[in-house]
Amino acid sequence: MKKTISLILAAVMLLAAVSLTSCGKSGKKLVMATNASFPPYEYKEDGKIVGIDAEIAALIAKELGLELEIKDVEFKSIVPGVESGKFDIGMAGMTVTETRLKSVNFSTSYATGIQSIIVAEGSPITSVDDLGAEGATYRIGVQEQTTGDIYCRDDYGDSRVTSYANGAAAVEALKAGKVDCVIIDNEPAKAYVKVNEGLKILDTEYAIEDYAIAISKENEELLKKVNEALDKLIKDGTVKKIVDKYINAN
Repeated sequence: MKKTISLILAAVMLLAAVSLTSCGKSGKKLVMATNASFPPYEYKEDGKIVGIDAEIAALIAKELGLELEIKDVEFKSIVPGVESGKFDIGMAGMTVTETRLKSVNFSTSYATGIQSIIVAEGSPITSVDDLGAEGATYRIGVQEQTTGDIYCRDDYGDSRVTSYANGAAAVEALKAGKVDCVIIDNEPAKAYVKVNEGLKILDTEYAIEDYAIAISKENEELLKKVNEALDKLIKDGTVKKIVDKYINAN
């Protein structure tokens, strides 16, 4: 009888361990895909990926009893990588869109983003209305496959939009006169303008959107556990403190 009870207890403990580690498909790790050129949400500092998303993801992993591992990849590779199971989650200031929802699920939203317009000092572009004015041919730089890329192509056509691998490359194109403006999320925009003299952000919003975490449609268990952890961190004010710390510092 004692042997039977011991076997039952061992089985229960094994199931508990499997339940804990099966959240992330990579065993005891939670593998997060990001594009570390999107400050202050994710960027590199002393060779380490830091930022709002990195801190929130680390706390979610801790809540799940897992170790966070961050992979820096091209932005366009994040959703396909999550969809295929190569990565457990995707966090990169990522907006929920109908197109992305066909490939992956999304968590509860944890932050709000604003698409802003960067121009050179003295630019004839003074508001978002100028981009859509009759006869306007202004060239627009964006980060490839971001919502800025999607929205601009819908609004202004492919011929006026040039996509770059990251925001920094788009800003360099603006400085070189290859594009007339860059449309990107407001917080990265502020970071780029801060370190690039002669650029400014227009006092006009192009779009407002919510950020969430991409998770494979095949991993409903992980989606549930991430949402539980994220909801806890939102309700106790932790997420707001992290967002405020980085945004106020920039």
